[in-house]
Amino acid sequence: MQLKLNEYITVNGEVLLYCGQPDLSRFEDLSKSEGDLWHSGLQQGLRNAFPEVIYQSSVQFWYIKDFDNLSDCISWRCNPEAFLVRKAVWEQLGGFDSEYTNPLVAAFDFSYRLLRYLGGIPKHIDDLFPANLYRQPTLSAYDRYQFFKKNFKTSHSVFMLFRCGFWNPKEVYAFWKTRNFKVKSIRQGIPARPLAKLNEYPSVSYIIPTMMRQDFTRNLLDDLSKQSVLPTEVIVIDATPNLDVAVAYPQENYPFKLIAKQQQSKGSCRARNEAIDLCTGEYIIFGDDDIRIPNTFIESHLRFLKTYGAEACNGLDIRADHQQQDLHDLEQKLQKYEQENGVRAGATSCFSNANSCVLRAVVNRLGGNDVNFDGGYGEDSDFGFSITKLGISVLHNPFAVNLHLKPPQGGYRYWGLQAKKSGKARKAQPWELGKPVGRIKPVPSPTIMYGIVKQFSAAELREYKIKYMVHYLISGNKLKFPLRILNLPYKFLQFNESLYYANRLAERKTN
Repeated sequence: MQLKLNEYITVNGEVLLYCGQPDLSRFEDLSKSEGDLWHSGLQQGLRNAFPEVIYQSSVQFWYIKDFDNLSDCISWRCNPEAFLVRKAVWEQLGGFDSEYTNPLVAAFDFSYRLLRYLGGIPKHIDDLFPANLYRQPTLSAYDRYQFFKKNFKTSHSVFMLFRCGFWNPKEVYAFWKTRNFKVKSIRQGIPARPLAKLNEYPSVSYIIPTMMRQDFTRNLLDDLSKQSVLPTEVIVIDATPNLDVAVAYPQENYPFKLIAKQQQSKGSCRARNEAIDLCTGEYIIFGDDDIRIPNTFIESHLRFLKTYGAEACNGLDIRADHQQQDLHDLEQKLQKYEQENGVRAGATSCFSNANSCVLRAVVNRLGGNDVNFDGGYGEDSDFGFSITKLGISVLHNPFAVNLHLKPPQGGYRYWGLQAKKSGKARKAQPWELGKPVGRIKPVPSPTIMYGIVKQFSAAELREYKIKYMVHYLISGNKLKFPLRILNLPYKFLQFNESLYYANRLAERKTN
């Protein structure tokens, strides 16, 4: 495909490339935003085109389907005849892959890789290009398998063949015909932008929910007291029974306002919500109690959001080898990480309550954390995905780094460990809603399942179930495959039990 791209030079001297008939008056504002590529594909017939991509990741990737009722949102379904891109990004990635014979698949490949692997952000913008430029998507089986072979492991192409019909000669032929295509490298990504300086310092509320980890929490408070940009306030919600929080966290030890409260509810989501109600800062930083942070941590979050014109981001979470490691170990680990991965930003498809910074107005729009996740897992992803569905890009911030100690004891992990027990020794879980688990243990976690029921369609849930069962059958020791076949009916019972609790949670009204 021969593309004729026109140039537009912004007032800051940046060169943008475009084709089609865009609204040129919007270019300046777009160039200052977080995006790297812009299009109006969702108005031009490309909404949810190439639905088979779900066979690769099921519901684990936030951007498999396009968002409804948003005029400005992340989307990789780019029209090859009408788009705008930063010239530096276009040249860094080498433009569209010339091996594709279908220009639509080449455009999808470019923007999908930009989003998922290479630290860039493709965005749909209503009316940036004429909406009447309707393009009926036509993707052949060959197009699909070529895309899969270039972007995913061969096993994912095999799974698509299974789902699309291994008895179908066209599918089998397309799979065979694309056998020589190889997965493309993801090392040559888009480097993160240099951080802008802060001309003024917005107010920041820092939230720490904790339980039976006072020593770890005090270490984090010490790190916060050494920040180049101090938090306006730090809010500690401690669920440890019979604790005098004033004694455990004395205000006079810290150069910021410290609000320490005994938790009045139960669960980490409720703890964060109690803290959110006390926040007054323009931004809220969420932190776990078992992390260590360097003295530029808060400043790096604020500068990053300013640089990208964004309202929410995840920091870089680095796992410690053991809980005695400190900031010197973090520095060494960070150097190794950057050598192997580079310094990339881009849109994220995960979220971490251990290290994230969000505009408080956005948190208030959500109404805080969904307390249905208390006692289980998945609240982080739900919170971040809910932000994204508002049309607010959640970015990965490689500059705000923490060392995650992950001690084996203490914290809200206590409730999750209880869920693994059975019989009289097991404490009731919040997600059971008064109906204790019986002889069939729900697997996957009912709260993980609840997140899927809440955020995705019935069709996507079905694909998740199919992939979950197939993964169970083919993973692990091949000699035990017959045993897994025999155990498959029980796995279905466990899955359905988890779905039962998830549906009960979905029906429950929460504050």
